[in-house]
Amino acid sequence: MIVAVASGKGGTGKTTVAASLALVAAEKGPVQYLDCDVEEPNGHLLLHPAWEHRRAVTVPVPVIDRDKCNFCGRCAQICAFHALAVLPDEVLVFPELCHGCGGCQYFCPMKAITENKREIGCVETGQSGAIQFVHGCLQVGEAICTPLIGAVKEQAAPGTLTILDAPPGTSCPVIKTVTNAGFCILVTEPTPFGLHDLRLAVKMVKKLGIPCGIIINRSDGQDQLIVEFSRDMHIPVLFRLPEDRMVAEGYAGGMPAVTVRPAWKPLFQNLLDGLEAGKQCVS
Repeated sequence: MIVAVASGKGGTGKTTVAASLALVAAEKGPVQYLDCDVEEPNGHLLLHPAWEHRRAVTVPVPVIDRDKCNFCGRCAQICAFHALAVLPDEVLVFPELCHGCGGCQYFCPMKAITENKREIGCVETGQSGAIQFVHGCLQVGEAICTPLIGAVKEQAAPGTLTILDAPPGTSCPVIKTVTNAGFCILVTEPTPFGLHDLRLAVKMVKKLGIPCGIIINRSDGQDQLIVEFSRDMHIPVLFRLPEDRMVAEGYAGGMPAVTVRPAWKPLFQNLLDGLEAGKQCVS
């Protein structure tokens, strides 16, 4: 089972929920935690894995053979991301814009284009108790992170519960992360801002055809905005986590929520049991 944990905005407690879910699941068996927020991974700050392996991730970028090129401009015409610019006697390549699709090489009539590899980041793996931990680290200055997210997701092991900690928002990196997940947990906060971004996240997962549920984090008991929205959209509220200063202090010190508040463990275990049974728990 692959479970994605996402949110329409940053700061809702997405990583808090994902890490706590992994820790509770690990009490019964092996689990994978894949931190797909490659631009700013922070799951390791809560789960403290012992690192075992690091692998560089590369993308192909075009290399122009100017002895063969006739500067026809075909390569620039088919590039949707403007990674090439053809001048009367020169071809400019902008590697940071290249998505590595290979279209320029395929369509070049003079066969003047080959590909070279460019490193964009790395995938690191480690172990935290029964949790196999994987995350990606994008190099500073890189604009495209979806190939690195794909490399992180390739580490998913069939037959093992896999938890995907998605980047915030609803853009391409999030879509890359949650695609093909069996279930998506949407973490929100009970504020007008939280509701606004939750609406966007719900539209995204519905467009992708992924079943989802909502966790309300930092609940102050005034959750009616979120509850009414969930009823209108026929999406279950899985459970609520109350506003808790000790949890916030623990997070600042690198402690997961269920470590600070063990009484919260049954909430996550009931969620896991419901997902395994194909049910969506509503509270």
